[in-house]
Order: sequence, then structure tokens, then C-alpha cells
Amino acid sequence: MLSRVAESIFWMARYMERTNRMLRMLHTKYVSSQDEINDFSWHSVLQTYSDKPEAEFKLIETNSAKVLEHLIIDKENSSSIINNITRARENARSVQDHITKEVWLCLNEYYHLIREADIEKNIRFGDPITSLDLLIRHGMLYNGTVDITMAREQSFNFLNIGRFMSRAIITIDLLTIKLKEYDYDLEKYADDPSWRFLLYSLSGYELYNKRNRGTLDAGLVIQHVLYNTDFPHSLLYSLNRLCRYFERLKPESKPENYSQLEFLIGRCTNNIKYSNLTNNSKLLKEFLPQTRSELFEIASTFNKFYFGNT
Repeated sequence: MLSRVAESIFWMARYMERTNRMLRMLHTKYVSSQDEINDFSWHSVLQTYSDKPEAEFKLIETNSAKVLEHLIIDKENSSSIINNITRARENARSVQDHITKEVWLCLNEYYHLIREADIEKNIRFGDPITSLDLLIRHGMLYNGTVDITMAREQSFNFLNIGRFMSRAIITIDLLTIKLKEYDYDLEKYADDPSWRFLLYSLSGYELYNKRNRGTLDAGLVIQHVLYNTDFPHSLLYSLNRLCRYFERLKPESKPENYSQLEFLIGRCTNNIKYSNLTNNSKLLKEFLPQTRSELFEIASTFNKFYFGNT
């Protein structure tokens, strides 16, 4: 497979995973904002997903409508959902021979959906939940279409490497956002009800309840989000899947390049697997950005060895 083709598929998957997780998080945060309308702030979300200077986003951080507009349909925000979907579509269009017709059509429909006037109107002036629900459902349709139509060959491997690399980073981002809201004080907020919003954002609330009999506890939530390999959005699950699909590239890889990346991925995975951070806010504050940096090092090295970019 040509490196430019592999790169386009890889980035298509990364943008779509980012889109789907952002939508779920924004849906959850908006619902949360209605529960805590007097003192709710989007500050930590804007820190992560806005390219505005902090002085500018402080002007809108308590205005949910303005925040949603900025993060979903603002073309001037490079991290907005509309820009993610546009970039995913551009990458998919350039490799239509290497993805299924169904995947291309689904992604193309997604692109046209987010540009509809009704979507913009609801987000700016109406009930954004209606538009968010519609976009989330289409994201689920995209994921299902990929899984039931794509052949299990090289294209699928690069797609899933991109998917799970982004998923791991986003899981760290969403946990970091929640911890910042609590100022990393796990003792004070050990049983705070709003931990459930983190689980909603990661589509993990139902599984968490089944495993923990409805007990909402900071330590249990963090353990679920970081270590539960039965939970498809946990950090460890994402790294295990990243390892799995990377191993499938070995026959077509240069041995020295493969070995270097295998080491980086294995080190990151083991650092997570053998850590114990459940109730240690100080270690979490250091561990999460460190792991995020390791994931970006993996992405950069992968980009260099497999796509020829420096």
C-alpha cells in the first residue's frame, strides 16, 4: 500500500474518532450545564478543544450556546467538529478505492448533515440536544459501517491504528478535564454525583453500574476509565488494540522501524498496565500528561516511519 494512501486512511479514522468522542462529551456537558446552571463553566473543555487564546474563551466559557457554536460549527476553530468531519471526508475522498463505497457514502452524508441549516439553527438558537443526538447517531452509523463492510486487510489495520491512537488520547483528555474541574481533589469529590458525566462521555456508565452495583466512587471510576479491558473506551483497552493492529503491519515493515515503534508502544502500554493511580491525585496529575506525550511520540514516530513525514 502506498504511504499516502495509508496516511489518508489513518487520518480519516483519527478525525472521525475525535468527532464522535467530542460529540458525546458535548452532549453530556450540556446536560450537566442545565443541572448546574448557576456556576457551570466550560473552561476546561475550551482549554482542550479551542484554538482561541485563553483571554478570549474566558468571555464565552459560561455561555453554553456560544461554546457549542464555537466547538461544533465554527470553521475558524481548527479543532471544531465541522472541521474534523471536513478533513475526514477529504482524506476519504482521496482513497475511495481503498475503503468501501458504503463507508465513503456514510462519511459524505455526515459532512452534508453537519452543514444543514437546521443543525446550525438548533445549536445557535434552539435546543442543541436534538442536533447533537442526530450527529451522534450518524457517528455510530459510521462506526458500524466501517466494522461490517471493510475487509480485514492493510486498510483496516491503518484505520484502527488511527482510531485507537485517538481514542487513547481522548480518554486521557476527558479524564483530565474532569479532574481539573475538581482541582484534582479526589478526597473532597470522592462520591460526587457528577462523576457519572465522565462515564456518559465515554459511553461507559452502564457497564460501570453493572460492575459496581451503582456505587459512584472516584477511585472506581478512574479504575474503570484507565484499566478495565472489557470497556472499549478505557485507556488500557485502547493501547491493547493499538498493539494488536500494529503487530499486523510487521510483515510489510522494515525490521528496525518496527522494533523501535514496538518498543514505544510496549513501554507506554506497560506503564499503564503496571501503574496504580486509582486514588492518587498527585500521581494522576503527572501521569496523564506524561502518557499523552508518549502517545504523541508514538504518533510522530509512526508518521515518520510509515508515511515518510518528518
